[in-house]
Amino acid sequence: MKTTPLRTPRAARSAQSGDRGMMSSRAGAAVVGVKPASEKLLSPRVSASVQRAAAQVLEQLSRQHRPALRELLQPLYLQAAKSNCLRADAVSIWEIAGETVWLPRFHFQRTSVVKDRIKVGIFAGIHGDEPAGILGLMDFIRELDETPEIGRDFELWLYPVCNPGGYLAGTRHSPSGKDLNREFWRGSQEQEVRVLEREIQARQFDGIIALHSDDTSPGFYGFARGDVLARQLLEPALKAAEVAQARDVRPVIDGFHAVNGMIYDSYDGILSAHREQKPQPFELILESPAVSPLVEQRRAFSLALASVLSEYRKFIAYGANL
Repeated sequence: MKTTPLRTPRAARSAQSGDRGMMSSRAGAAVVGVKPASEKLLSPRVSASVQRAAAQVLEQLSRQHRPALRELLQPLYLQAAKSNCLRADAVSIWEIAGETVWLPRFHFQRTSVVKDRIKVGIFAGIHGDEPAGILGLMDFIRELDETPEIGRDFELWLYPVCNPGGYLAGTRHSPSGKDLNREFWRGSQEQEVRVLEREIQARQFDGIIALHSDDTSPGFYGFARGDVLARQLLEPALKAAEVAQARDVRPVIDGFHAVNGMIYDSYDGILSAHREQKPQPFELILESPAVSPLVEQRRAFSLALASVLSEYRKFIAYGANL
């Protein structure tokens, strides 16, 4: 099996100094309590072939190596092949240094009934050295297929590896050295960005969620971009994630003013809808603490995503009854 070394994530704030490997006593004092996380990654209902493929992925990660793209995604491809709710394809396929790579896409819809659904795009791996978001989204995709009720009333488009070249190299940046999450809607020539911009414009999502990891943070936190709705979805998501991860409640996170783990500002050029899209979707960014155990980060992402869907469904139902 082809593998490349699993490297430690590098934050965008690489110029900052300080100990990033351990939580300081000052940072620890700003984190709320956390319950133990269970390493239950697959339900007993998953087929034997999916379990074997997932075990291979975990075995590679346990040896500090990242599986090749095909091996990484094999559990999901096997599950999608037998699913009534899930299908898999690629947004685009291209070559990097003579090696074929692709930007994988999964589509979830609970039933084939034709009706209006809430269309949400969930993206991970835009930074290639952040495996927790990739694996957390893969876990969530499996949970959707095993318990379709989680995704009731939604049409979900799921993109677990948005920077395949960076993932394979174990680097934050693309193979050309660009931070892709500063390139959106700026006329970028980066293949991954152009492909994702076209996809976002074509889908006209009602919501966009991006998963990231921060190696300078002691806890889980998030960004809510735009309208009040995004803020109303973020707080329950962070609370749900506390089952697996402590929340970062410092007043300043990543250089931004924060309130109980919530930030209402962001960097320019991040993955988002085009500013001319009407109506604008709700946009959330969920950030896990990269220094914490990978299994906890994965679980926190899965819990937070399920919360966002549940809360948005309630919001839509409430609006329909007004």
